[in-house]
Amino acid sequence: MNITEIFRSTIVASHLCNESKNPNCIDSFPKIRIHSRPKTAALYLSFDFFWQYCHLTVVEIQLVNNSLKSEFPTNALSCAQIRTLDLSYNQLTGSVPVQNLSRLTNLTHLNLSYNRFSEDKILNTEFFNRFNASSFIHSGLLPDVKRYKMRVLVLLVVFPIVVILLCCCLGWLCLKRPDYLPRTCRRRSHKFTSAMIDAATDEFSDQRLVSKRSGVDIHRGTLRDGREAKIEVYTEKVSKEKRRANLRALVTEWTNGENVETWLSSSLASSWRRMLRVVMGVVEGVCYLWEQWPEITFDLNTSSVLLSDDDQEPLISQFKIGDGTVHQQVRDLFLFFLKT
Repeated sequence: MNITEIFRSTIVASHLCNESKNPNCIDSFPKIRIHSRPKTAALYLSFDFFWQYCHLTVVEIQLVNNSLKSEFPTNALSCAQIRTLDLSYNQLTGSVPVQNLSRLTNLTHLNLSYNRFSEDKILNTEFFNRFNASSFIHSGLLPDVKRYKMRVLVLLVVFPIVVILLCCCLGWLCLKRPDYLPRTCRRRSHKFTSAMIDAATDEFSDQRLVSKRSGVDIHRGTLRDGREAKIEVYTEKVSKEKRRANLRALVTEWTNGENVETWLSSSLASSWRRMLRVVMGVVEGVCYLWEQWPEITFDLNTSSVLLSDDDQEPLISQFKIGDGTVHQQVRDLFLFFLKT
């Protein structure tokens, strides 16, 4: 045994006995009690030599409300005969040495409340059953009831509300603005809603208005992906407000190309093969419209068929809703090519 450390331990014990206000520090030393004295408590805990030779008469250790910012003071567990250990109202962190505490067979009262220990799975252990939940109130060892209540509240109330709101937003997008959805999620990419047309034309602003015909307003709109579009709105003598509620419109690609009539009068149409290519393109377009859009007809003539600037692809530019004689229009256009 180290005589020097024993001597030092005796001196510390004498001072600590008086600090703890024991009634008779000569005959016995039953209690170590330091409350609300952070510096003093930290100082005595640092004397490893004292705790190594802890007095056998010490049966109670109370280090309460000392703002101790360290891990569990395992030095105090050297006093194997203690019956009471109170470390409440500190800022102790880390894990609790459950095995070491379990070896203290005389320990009947333990208080680790109001600390910051790491949450540990001690609920079903013999150690937990040995004491009770009041020993671990707000210690960090037990699941935080308020936190779990918040989780339950989120799962049962907030989460369903968020799901409902997301479903409502998704439903609104599907019905009103499908252009915000990925192409794979759209039912028909060539369908336009009134909200989409309203946005493309800046709410049918006069700056977007290109021309007017009988019952038809032609706007130059910009779709959400940046493409320019020709938007023919069938007004039928109604106001803008009523037009948005019951909108009938046709959306086609905007092109600045010349029409077939102008093209035929130029030298670019000198080749019979080029003219036949234009006619076949018109026929393919008519077949597509006939199969996919039977409710839409068009005014097919050399002035209403435009040629794209890039590859001279024929584009039918004038549409209308109603019955039409498609076969006759195509035949007339072909005869016009023959005459030319």
